[in-house]
Amino acid sequence: MDKGMRIAINTGGGDAPGLNAVIKAVVMGADSRNWEVYGIKNGYAGLLNTDEMFRLTPAMVHDICSLGGTILGTTNKGNPFKMPITNLAGETEIRDVSDKVMDNFKRLRFDCLIAVGGDGSLEIAYDFFKKGMPVIGVPKTIDNDIRATVITFGFDTAVNIATEAIDRLHSTAKSHDRVMVVEVMGRNAGWIALHSGVSGSANVILIPEIPFDIDKICDHVSELELQGHHYAIVVVAEGAVPLGGRVIDKGNGEVGRQHVVLGGVGEYVAKEIARKTGKDTRSLVLGHLQRGGSPTTFDRLMGLRFGAAAVRMAEEKKFGTMVALNPPVVTAIPLSDVIGNIKRVPTDIDTIKTAREIGISFGD
Repeated sequence: MDKGMRIAINTGGGDAPGLNAVIKAVVMGADSRNWEVYGIKNGYAGLLNTDEMFRLTPAMVHDICSLGGTILGTTNKGNPFKMPITNLAGETEIRDVSDKVMDNFKRLRFDCLIAVGGDGSLEIAYDFFKKGMPVIGVPKTIDNDIRATVITFGFDTAVNIATEAIDRLHSTAKSHDRVMVVEVMGRNAGWIALHSGVSGSANVILIPEIPFDIDKICDHVSELELQGHHYAIVVVAEGAVPLGGRVIDKGNGEVGRQHVVLGGVGEYVAKEIARKTGKDTRSLVLGHLQRGGSPTTFDRLMGLRFGAAAVRMAEEKKFGTMVALNPPVVTAIPLSDVIGNIKRVPTDIDTIKTAREIGISFGD
């Protein structure tokens, strides 16, 4: 058993329910081995400005599992390899400050960084591993789009929140004979839209993996009307794409962001349905509601399992790997096998077949 091992932990990218459970498991697992754990605040910012770093103790984490968000803070604009820096002229430049991060990591005598994040954050972790940093990744995203793991924590909570919202919309849509279009998160993968849409008895589900034809959506809504079903629920993933078109984004051009800011496809679909069918149609964007609040039991347990597994992997010096769920076990997967290609929804899976068989349209 290694005595005196010093572990750093950070959380990057978008927040997800279950992050605090990971932090608790890492701290408690390390403490049982007489190791020290230091929290790196706001992604990698704490390794650039070490005043943003602090010692984590069991007393600080004993009751944080039920809390949403992350006690360490997070960011999706803090890539040290492409860091936006404002010069004296007030201009923003992109610089590589990764060497400073490496220097601080070594100076502080850390033995391992446990990097908790999504595809962008894990790619940064892998880049640091290639520079010589001992890294272990923990997959985190509500989008469930990370390869090599069956599921990521945060997804179950996001789906539950989206499903509850869809359930509530049925009554108001029926009362007004309206079409309600609900835009959910998921980036370029349709997992949240698919699971919440099927579970919430949506009439139409639009996902990035199946480009949609707006005319076929309108035909489906009109057919429901002829059958005496005077309202409809349409669930749209934020990355859904019209047939022959492109993804709709907010186009705000923020410097240094890991990803394009998606949004607006729900409003587009709603306007087109209203124009083509004459139906009273409204759109709703769930947005960050899907990230907030207490994690579900599943996400708490998954976070704890992932955090504890990361400590075991540090003890075994399995650096350059990521914790992954391969039921019934949690295992180590090389980061090189994970980054660069997201896990999208296969269009022939049982859930999509089931949806089609119960009358749900995918706009194709």
